[in-house]
Amino acid sequence: MTGPPVATAAVRVAVRRALADLPATGLVLAAVSGGADSLALAAALTFERDRAGALVVDHGLQDGSAAVAARAAEQCHSLGLAPVEVLTVADGATATGSGGPEARARAARYACLEEAARRLGATAVLLGHSLDDQAETVLLGLARGAGARALAGMASVREPFRRPLLDLSRATTRSACAEAGLQPWEDPHNADPAYARVRVRSSVLPVLERELGPGVAGALARSARHLREDADALDALTPPLPDEPDCAHLAALPAALRARALKRWAERATGRAVTAAHVDALRALVEQWAGQGPVDLPGGLRVRRTAGVLTLRGDT
Repeated sequence: MTGPPVATAAVRVAVRRALADLPATGLVLAAVSGGADSLALAAALTFERDRAGALVVDHGLQDGSAAVAARAAEQCHSLGLAPVEVLTVADGATATGSGGPEARARAARYACLEEAARRLGATAVLLGHSLDDQAETVLLGLARGAGARALAGMASVREPFRRPLLDLSRATTRSACAEAGLQPWEDPHNADPAYARVRVRSSVLPVLERELGPGVAGALARSARHLREDADALDALTPPLPDEPDCAHLAALPAALRARALKRWAERATGRAVTAAHVDALRALVEQWAGQGPVDLPGGLRVRRTAGVLTLRGDT
């Protein structure tokens, strides 16, 4: 008996491994954009899971996006997925929140997927990010001077989301679609050099592969995996801080734990993400105290060092 084609088999094995610890009878959903990665993922999920459905998010940010979403849903139906839902992001949902337009669109998309998963009682939502996506994320983080957590890239599991394809290339998912007779949608944004990720994909990575030899994307993805293991270990060792942490106690911590503890403390107090610049300024209050003024945090809050402790007050 002849087995499945090579690319199809690789995607199926990746999905099988990602589902190994889940209850066999639970509903699993694939997030499908209509691109090659998500279509290959959906096809493999259909093969590996009896209860398998799909969610298609339409941001409405491009002309014809509703037709693209409908086509993606149609292909999911043809694969035998059920239920298949098209989720429309509410008007203005991507216009607010922190970060740029891409970050806000991503946050809105994940919120829609999580809500649908809860409503449908799904045990997991599979995302189609590939090894190439991971490599691009690491390079962008390096260019921005990111820390270990950001350089660790995308997690393979962050409930309810799972990313089975992080060890498979984009070429593999394209081949799997061709083997299955699926017609992926080519997002025009993926060829627009206005986006930094597109420039990394079309210019930076090809140069690295040419000058350093093949396999750079895979090496970057492996580095991300190692860094994630290290970052997870350091996070687990980081102690929680009281409302007014003592600077002597903070100074006694290893630098990596001190930075993490201050970041968590600031984000808990503000309810918002803080940047590396915020953390560096907080560290200076502890490590390089010279009577300097307060550190401004998001939300109009200020941190001062007073009598050897850090105090946080509103900016009044």
